[in-house]
Amino acid sequence: MADPRPELTGVRLDKWLWAARFFKTRALAVEAIGKNRVEVNAQPAKPAREVRLGDTLLLREPGMPPREVRVLGLSQVRGPAPVAQQLYEETASSLSAREAAREARRQGVEPAQTLTQGRPTKRDRRQLSDWNRWSAGLEDEPS
Repeated sequence: MADPRPELTGVRLDKWLWAARFFKTRALAVEAIGKNRVEVNAQPAKPAREVRLGDTLLLREPGMPPREVRVLGLSQVRGPAPVAQQLYEETASSLSAREAAREARRQGVEPAQTLTQGRPTKRDRRQLSDWNRWSAGLEDEPS
């Protein structure tokens, strides 16, 4: 008896990203594709684009280095994580870039994140008003 399910030759990009567990929902996958954060074979993609075996995907996430993965398997259903990890293989250059970024984060904090200036909080405003109320200025000195 023949297998009732024919062998997959291609899967929608949004379904594959969801099945491979890059995104929690298909809607999030479609949103990322719409923001041009996903490329297939160095070409901009749409959610309905067919992903085939051997395709190369470039996934960009804000604040992270891009991930370059090669498609090893096709699936339209979301399964367990170990099964999903067998659907793709990350390239060596992508792995080294992510490791370098991880090491850079471990080494130190981004200088922009250490800025304490900006709009004062309510507590800061109270301290400023108390200081201004009790400090003596030149105009307050008796003549």
